[in-house]
Amino acid sequence: MKAWQKFSLIIVISGIIAFTTISLVTEHNPVVAQNSMYTHKPSKLSETILVSNSPATTVTSSEDKMNSTSNPNSIMYTAKFECGSIFAGEGPLRPGHYDTDLSIFNKQKFELTMLWNVIVNNGSTSNAILVNLNAETSAGITCKDIRKVLGNNDENFLEGFVVINVPLYSILQPSKGTVIPNPLGNDINILEVQAFYTANALDTLPREVIVDKISFYIVQDYSGKIPKDLLKKSLDVSVPSTLNEVSDTEMKAKKTLAKQYNLSEDDLSKIVVRIKNVSVGVGVLIDDHAISLSSIK
Repeated sequence: MKAWQKFSLIIVISGIIAFTTISLVTEHNPVVAQNSMYTHKPSKLSETILVSNSPATTVTSSEDKMNSTSNPNSIMYTAKFECGSIFAGEGPLRPGHYDTDLSIFNKQKFELTMLWNVIVNNGSTSNAILVNLNAETSAGITCKDIRKVLGNNDENFLEGFVVINVPLYSILQPSKGTVIPNPLGNDINILEVQAFYTANALDTLPREVIVDKISFYIVQDYSGKIPKDLLKKSLDVSVPSTLNEVSDTEMKAKKTLAKQYNLSEDDLSKIVVRIKNVSVGVGVLIDDHAISLSSIK
């Protein structure tokens, strides 16, 4: 074979090898070929990534996650309440009369809608009550309102929570032509909610009372229940009195003895009492009173 024929054969074989290599690279790397034809424009909300022939994958940016958590649909306030009376040692608090008064102030310059309901400790939950608050106005929730929504008109002791919800992105707000897109930046306390608590030991307010001081002797005791060292000895007892009321002083002294020594009516009839002296004094009922104010955030 001549030299020029050998040289032509080498060129042809080299061309075949080069073409085969390019074809194999293109077949096994489709992404490279697609990238030359596809142009992707990133979005502010998400990014779409195409990987070979796999389905599209959406990745949410960290900014979107922050926006979704920092813009709540509603704002909730929870306030503890205590209503009613506790007698003796029945608990859960010490004996007394308890009351709660919630004050809710709309400090915004537009009307708001709020929903409130009551949850009783270890008990029932009431239906929600809808209240429209005008701009810069206030409303109150008392123990009377709490008992009304629960259908409980007794004086028994109740305690639990009042839950107040203010919808932000709701059909309730647009129905009045007002939408709350973002509650004042970082300040989400669009309402001012305060709870005022009172506790009293007495059923009524403290007042002055008239007291009779009775001095007497026990002349004779046929019941045998009075200690013998008290017989024919000057004794004193102070009992409440009422103006313009006729009362049996001797019977007042005997009733005091009956309470102290557990005497029956028959026992009292066997005791002879002589009144020595009666004096009138004025006393004051002292009330164990407590108040407390709490701001709900």
